[in-house]
Amino acid sequence: MGLFLPLMASILQAASFSLDKLILSIKKATHKQYLVISFPLITIFTFVMFLIVKPSLSWEMILGNNFLLIILAIIITIASNLIFYNALKKDYLSEIQTIELFKNFPLIIFAAILFPDERNVLNIALAIIAAGSIAWSHFENKGFKISQPTIILLLWNLVASPFRGIISKTLLETMNPIVMQLIIDASVSIILLIFLAKEVKKTPKKALPYLIITNILTSIAWVLYFYSYQVSGIIYTVLVFSLQPILVYLVSLIFFKEKFEIKKFVSFMIILASIIVAQL
Repeated sequence: MGLFLPLMASILQAASFSLDKLILSIKKATHKQYLVISFPLITIFTFVMFLIVKPSLSWEMILGNNFLLIILAIIITIASNLIFYNALKKDYLSEIQTIELFKNFPLIIFAAILFPDERNVLNIALAIIAAGSIAWSHFENKGFKISQPTIILLLWNLVASPFRGIISKTLLETMNPIVMQLIIDASVSIILLIFLAKEVKKTPKKALPYLIITNILTSIAWVLYFYSYQVSGIIYTVLVFSLQPILVYLVSLIFFKEKFEIKKFVSFMIILASIIVAQL
């Protein structure tokens, strides 16, 4: 079960992100349209899971000690998605996926410092090796090879985005992952609809079937991901979930005809080896 949860999450999320790139490649489809349609869909699908599983939910969970953390999670979620999908619209799929892993450095460090159950030396070392290989794959003699539209995403991942993982781990001490996701996604949906409602009518009809499929996949993926937080912890989950870019990279080569880069391929093999060692 420990391997199954993050592994399935990585497979589903890789499929979802590949569809995301396809959606954003459709003429006149923007990242704002994607988000204002996607979050209500994710909320609906998560609510269906809630009705099936029937986890405990009370106003005390929302308005009690968790309230401030939930507000922070909502803010970070909105900012992260706006920055991520704006970059995805303008950059290569494989490039964005590798950049996403940079946030693992501060997340691993903070998790090990703040949570005693995360202090497995082997898992910490393997997770750092996996994340470090990503930095190496982008480094050239003249410095980091990174396109201009992705710089903001990189800075956000290093500074702010990892706190979402710490907040989630804390919330999951008293909440079911489905409940946590439902509360946050519903709140984000309402906020986006208030400010971006006009974008709904502009969304190309051609993109709608893909939006439904990708959001079913990502809804299930994130619930499994946060269940893995509860079962195996942040660092192990991050390590196994690092497999996701390997799958996205293969898709980008086959379907989006992106350029093959040997250093990224070697980096992905290092990640795969790290996951295997963690199982042994």
